[in-house]
Amino acid sequence: MTVNWRADLATLFENTADGVWVSGPEGEILFWNGAAESILEHSASQVVGRPCRDIFCGRDGSGNRLCGWPCPIKTQLNEGDTVQHFDMLTRTKTGEPVWLDVSCLSLPPRKGRVSTVVHFFRDTTVTRQIGVLVRQQLAKTGFAASGEPPATLTDKLTERELQVIDLMQIGATTANIAERLSISRATVRNHIQNIFGKLKVRSRLEAVAYANRFTRQEPTNGA
Repeated sequence: MTVNWRADLATLFENTADGVWVSGPEGEILFWNGAAESILEHSASQVVGRPCRDIFCGRDGSGNRLCGWPCPIKTQLNEGDTVQHFDMLTRTKTGEPVWLDVSCLSLPPRKGRVSTVVHFFRDTTVTRQIGVLVRQQLAKTGFAASGEPPATLTDKLTERELQVIDLMQIGATTANIAERLSISRATVRNHIQNIFGKLKVRSRLEAVAYANRFTRQEPTNGA
């Protein structure tokens, strides 16, 4: 079975720009493509056969551990739940921190065993770093000193626009946002243009910087 997996997946995934790894029923890595090697600096020979939790030691944005055994992702998929894209902080072989956007595809289990899972991931570290740099630059240039009083995003944007800008803040693309919100890409682009107009910005980076700078607060009743 393992030999077949390697042959088939090498054909399907070796030339994709996304990193791909496959974890077996016990969390062991069965396949590791070239893009995964480029992103995380581990060669396939160094990781195949090892538990993926030992390679990634992944954590979320709050520092909570994502990788362990039993694997929470496998457990969720095995129970029939859908796993949405998620962000994971890990490190390269040389210890450099890297943020990954990860999505999963569960393959049907055999003889009652835990599912084999195909994981797709891409490096979103630069997107996050750009957001930090933009916020720092805007702070230096007095972005908030434009004469406009502080406002909450809930005062400016609709609930759907708030959902869109939340996803923009974690680096989601137009396609990612459309998939997560179950709307068309054209609708996402319309929401983004509306956000630009309401926040008086001209780019995604400026919109994200604005969202990060202003605290979202729900209006209180009777205020």
